[in-house]
Amino acid sequence: MSAISFSSIHFHTWKNPKGFGKVRKQPHGKLLVKCSSQSGNPSSSQNAVRVGVVGASGYTGSEVLRLLANHPQFGIALMTADRKAGQPISSVFPHLSTWDLPDLISIKDANFSDVDAVFCCLPHGTTQEIIKGLPKHLKIVDLSADFRLKDLSEYEEWYGQPHRAPDLQKEAIYGLTEVLREEIQNARLVANPGCYPTSVQLPLVPLIKASLIELKNIIIDAKSGVSGAGRSAKENLLFTEVTEGLNSYGVTRHRHVPEIEQGLADASGSKVTVSFTPHLIPMSRGMQSTIYVEMAPGVRIEDLYQQLKLSYEDEEFVVVLENGAIPRTHSVKGTNYCLINVFPDRIPGRAIIISVIDNLVKGASGQALQNLNLLMGFPENLGLHYLPLFP
Repeated sequence: MSAISFSSIHFHTWKNPKGFGKVRKQPHGKLLVKCSSQSGNPSSSQNAVRVGVVGASGYTGSEVLRLLANHPQFGIALMTADRKAGQPISSVFPHLSTWDLPDLISIKDANFSDVDAVFCCLPHGTTQEIIKGLPKHLKIVDLSADFRLKDLSEYEEWYGQPHRAPDLQKEAIYGLTEVLREEIQNARLVANPGCYPTSVQLPLVPLIKASLIELKNIIIDAKSGVSGAGRSAKENLLFTEVTEGLNSYGVTRHRHVPEIEQGLADASGSKVTVSFTPHLIPMSRGMQSTIYVEMAPGVRIEDLYQQLKLSYEDEEFVVVLENGAIPRTHSVKGTNYCLINVFPDRIPGRAIIISVIDNLVKGASGQALQNLNLLMGFPENLGLHYLPLFP
C-alpha cells in the first residue's frame, strides 16, 4: 500500500466540462491519499476515515456505497441491514458484486467503537432512537427526515408520531450544503435535506435573501423518478402501475412541504407558505422542480438571473446555465450537480424557474457525502467527480 500526498491545488485545478461552472476553492491543506493495493476496492484498513452505513439495503444506502467506491479517504467498516443480515452485498445489489465489502449485519450486532462516521439511511421514524444510542464520538449524516424540522410539534403533525430524541434535534444542523456550509463544518449530526426541498431551496433561497421575489403565490410543480418513493414493495410502484403514466401524490399534504417552508422562512425572516404538488414519472431517477414566482416591484428577469449567477459563481455543484438553456434531468443523471435557469412568464411580473437534480445523488446520497467531507475537514467535492450518465 502506498501513500501519496497531494497539495490542495490538485483539487483546485480539476476541470469541469464546459458549462458546469467553476470548482470551489477549498481552504484545506495537504491531504494524505492512501491508495488501495487493489484498484476500486478500498477498505477501512486502507483509508483514513472508517465509515458505517446504517440501512445499506435501500436506494440511498446503495448510492452511498457507489459513491464511496470513488473516495480516497473513506473506507467502509460496516454495513447494516436487519432483514438482510448475514448476506453479502452482492445478494442485495448485484451491481456492487465486484467490490470487496463486509457482509451485511444486524444493527444490534454492529460495533460502532471502531467507526469514525456514519451514514444513516433508514426510513423516516426509525432513525431517532438508533442515532440516540450511537457513540458520541461519531460524526453522523442522517438521510431520513427525522432531524430536518426544528419544530417538534410540526414533526409530529406531518409524520404522525412524537419525536423521540428532542435533545438531538436541538443539536442537528440542516445540511443544505451551499447555504449552511459554515454551520455544517462544526456539526456532529447533520440532517441531510430531502430531494424536493434541495431542488426548490437552491434556486429560491438566494432570490429571497436578495428580496427579488414576493413571498406570496410561490407555486412549485415538481416531478421525480420512481426511486424517490423508496425500494419497498408497494402496489402503486409496480412497473405496470407506473410505466406510460404520470401521477400526482401527496397533494396539499406532502411531507416535504414544512421542510421547504422552513428553509424559505429562514431565508426571509418571516413565514412563507407555498403551493407544492409532487408527481411520479416513469423513470428510475431524476427530478425537476418548475417554480412559478412573482417578482418584487421593479425587478426584471435579468436581475433574478444575475443574482443566481453571483450566488453560485464559486460553487462546483450548483450551476446556472447560459441564458435560454433549459435544464434537463439527463444532464445530471448519476451526479451531484443541480442545474438552474430562470425564464420570463407570459404573465407580466412573474418568472419561471427550472431546477434539476438526480434525486438519489444531490437529492440524497451525494449531498450526504458532500456534508461528511465537510464534517471531516476534506474538500467537499472529494469522491463526487462523476460526470453525467448519457444516454
